[in-house]
Formats: sequence, structure tokens, C-alpha cells
Amino acid sequence: MPAYTGFYALASVDSLRDYSCALLAKLERYFEQINNVVIMLLVEKSLFTAKAQRRLICGQVMAEIQHDDMYATIDSQAIMLESQVLKLKKLTNINDGT
Repeated sequence: MPAYTGFYALASVDSLRDYSCALLAKLERYFEQINNVVIMLLVEKSLFTAKAQRRLICGQVMAEIQHDDMYATIDSQAIMLESQVLKLKKLTNINDGT
């Protein structure tokens, strides 16, 4: 998975990076050709924010989630991106006539 992972206002922790990349890598089962991935994990006061942007051949999906637990934030973000990717795949299949 081609990924650029950026951590802002948070110490770069390998476990968080690995956890977020592992969850987002599961989306490759829907689209194998992913052009670019940007993941940002931010801390603002006591609220964690996870932002992700994935560029696919047929479009782009983005998610931004805020929660008071970083792992819950990453989980919610992965769920949101998965639903967007499935919706985009469904629309693409409808437009292709399959």
C-alpha cells in the first residue's frame, strides 16, 4: 500500500502508525489500484482527530473523525472509509453496466 503517514502534534509512535496502516490496508480488497494515501493523526486539547484521504482510480474518499481515544478514532475512521469505498465501488459498477 503506498502510504504517507503524517503525525502532527503527536509523537511518531510506530504502534499507532502500524495500527492505522493495517486497518486502512484492508480496503485494498475492494480496490487494488490505490494511487495515494494520506493519514494524519492530530491532538487538539484532549480530543484526538484522525484524517485520511485515499485516491483511487475512480475517485477519492476522505474521512475525519474526532474522539477522546486515539484507537477508537482510527477504528471509526476505517469504518467510515470502508463504507465510502463500498459506495463508490457500487456506483462505479452501476455506471459500468455490471
